[in-house]
Amino acid sequence: MSLKIGAAYIRVSDERQDEYSPDSQLKLIRKYAKNNNYIIPDDYIFYDDGISAKSVKKRDAFNNMIALAKSEEKPFDSIFVWKFSRFARNQEESIVYKSLLKKKGVSVISISEPIVDDVFGSLIERIIEWMDEYYLIRLSGEVKRGMTEKASRGEAMCHPALGYDLINKQYVPNAESVYIKQIFESYLNGMGAREIARTLALQGVKTHRGNPPDNRLIDYILHNPVYIGKIRWSTNGRAASTRDYNNPNIMIVDGTHQPLIDLDTWNKVQEMLNEKKTKYKRYQRSEQPVQFMLKGLVRCSSCGATLVMQSTKCPSMQCHNYARGSCRLSHSLSIAKANKAVITALETAVNTLQFNLEPAENKIDSPAIDYDKLIKSEELKLKKIKEAYMSGIDTIEEYQQCKADILDTIKQLENEKKEQAPKDKDVDCKIFAKKVVNVLDFIKSPDISEQAKNEALRSIISKIIYVKPENRLDIIFYS
Repeated sequence: MSLKIGAAYIRVSDERQDEYSPDSQLKLIRKYAKNNNYIIPDDYIFYDDGISAKSVKKRDAFNNMIALAKSEEKPFDSIFVWKFSRFARNQEESIVYKSLLKKKGVSVISISEPIVDDVFGSLIERIIEWMDEYYLIRLSGEVKRGMTEKASRGEAMCHPALGYDLINKQYVPNAESVYIKQIFESYLNGMGAREIARTLALQGVKTHRGNPPDNRLIDYILHNPVYIGKIRWSTNGRAASTRDYNNPNIMIVDGTHQPLIDLDTWNKVQEMLNEKKTKYKRYQRSEQPVQFMLKGLVRCSSCGATLVMQSTKCPSMQCHNYARGSCRLSHSLSIAKANKAVITALETAVNTLQFNLEPAENKIDSPAIDYDKLIKSEELKLKKIKEAYMSGIDTIEEYQQCKADILDTIKQLENEKKEQAPKDKDVDCKIFAKKVVNVLDFIKSPDISEQAKNEALRSIISKIIYVKPENRLDIIFYS
């Protein structure tokens, strides 16, 4: 009987304790696989720890496993699980994924729930899946009720907000709390969210994810009642992290933690926020976005973000991240001056034949044969024959002969890849200069729209970097 390659999917949820540990599940799966003439390479062991099987959306290892099974190589023949409930407790998704795998010739095998391979066996499998899904639905309902009851008592329900630590299931103010008070006081004194974020960034403040604060974070903090000792919780059983602050499904109750902001300050800030919201509706602007020749082309030299229009009365550009408060260096630039500087730079490049070239991706021809894919396939064979030898399936002589043949094939493929690799070609600067001249003539015409000029520039320019400290525009061309 020929050797088969298998994969193991192992998941331990936080919902129940009556199950084997990941190591124990793997041990049982390997034993079962060996008795049925399968080997399971380490590369095909997939773990999802502490994740519910209700949906596959958050199961990264599961999704990676399915993607491999769907690939042309189809590196394994079966997927082994301790129980079918480890694969899925949502019967609809289970049927979809098992059907998909079956079309690729990959089976799902439960080592503790052997199923006869016939119509009756398929019925038993559906019944097992239905029982697992029923258990999950009941458990989910009990968990939601329990969490909602806990929230109604004002207990901590989720990760702490900026300014708090979670200690013994209680929100406790930490050293960041001083910044929360600073944010509320600054807003009351007329400072905008963007300016507050920039000030905090200069002080070295970071979010819990290690990013500099931006205007969205400041807005969220100003709306978060946790800072006056409240707990927000959605009646659907999830933490209320949504920015829909007036959602009727969100309950707000008195918490058991220490507030950082007094009620008077909070109320004044909310009045200011509501007044601003009344004046400036969401996404509403007095004018429609204006097209300009350099739109989307100019980048900030500090953070790499695009410079966007910040004013139409006196047209100018500004770094998008600086406008949000997450970039520390202003890159404000007059659009009229930028247009003039770009035209001058293009004329200079044409006269000197000096072009800073960056090859466009769509200019690179790919070889007709995907040698990388073929080489990877041979390398996979090396792993398989090594596993077969380590498992005692092949003798040392058989292993050495197969290894030599595969290495010869890999060497041959690598040589062919080198021979067919596209050769770098020197760009004829004189020919390229003519192309730039044509674009120059086009964008200088007063009868051409700004959008058309922008498209013309994009045919030769990859990006323009605005180096603010030196007041310089560096143009990167496509070849």
